[in-house]
Amino acid sequence: MTNIKTRFDPDLRKIIKKKKQTVAVIPVGSIEQHGPHLPISTDSDIVTEVAKKIAQTNGYFLLPTVTYGVSFEHAPFFNLSIRELTLRNILTDLCSSLLANNIKTIFIINGHHGNLKAVKNLDLKLQKLSKNNLKVFSFSYWHFMSGEFDHAGFVETSLMLAISKNVKMRLAKKGLITDGMSKQEIKRLEKIANQSFPKATKNGIWGDPTKATKKDGKKIFDEITGNLVKKCQTCLTGHSL
Repeated sequence: MTNIKTRFDPDLRKIIKKKKQTVAVIPVGSIEQHGPHLPISTDSDIVTEVAKKIAQTNGYFLLPTVTYGVSFEHAPFFNLSIRELTLRNILTDLCSSLLANNIKTIFIINGHHGNLKAVKNLDLKLQKLSKNNLKVFSFSYWHFMSGEFDHAGFVETSLMLAISKNVKMRLAKKGLITDGMSKQEIKRLEKIANQSFPKATKNGIWGDPTKATKKDGKKIFDEITGNLVKKCQTCLTGHSL
């Protein structure tokens, strides 16, 4: 892995020149409420570690995390948000800048649901802008786990316990529990949450964080990163692993 923010210009240019194919990873997170027990940096913290693991395993360039995301739906709870178009433009500019430095293959790893529209079809836009010189793949890390995802619930809290000491489990409280609900009712709540997360969940938590453990977090993290590592390799080779 080459963590570019710690490297020096001559080293980076030398590495790029030597490699037949230089691949970069851009993690994208958010700054928003995650209940009373998790920091507002949770999405950015998790996706940073996921991207780091992918870059370490496959020998990619790791870019600094785009910390801010599209989180307006969490108001009036705390959030620092940028517009969908702003995030899309930032990622477009970063990818174009990587191409100017002869880095032509990029994985965008998304860590926040509100960013989905911003990264959708970004690969097609960049392919057109670069005249087919750029290959960009966008993945949301929670699509690479077998369990149901949540917000500040069991999954995210377990992941944070596995990667961070900045968790206050004594403050963890149950949020919206969808067990036993019909698919139609869950979809209705998801639609409400996309507009106003507090309106759907009351306390800003989707799920139950009270039984989260570091052990479970490590298991989930390994599943996600293992699947993503394979997916990235498949994208480059065209062959499933």
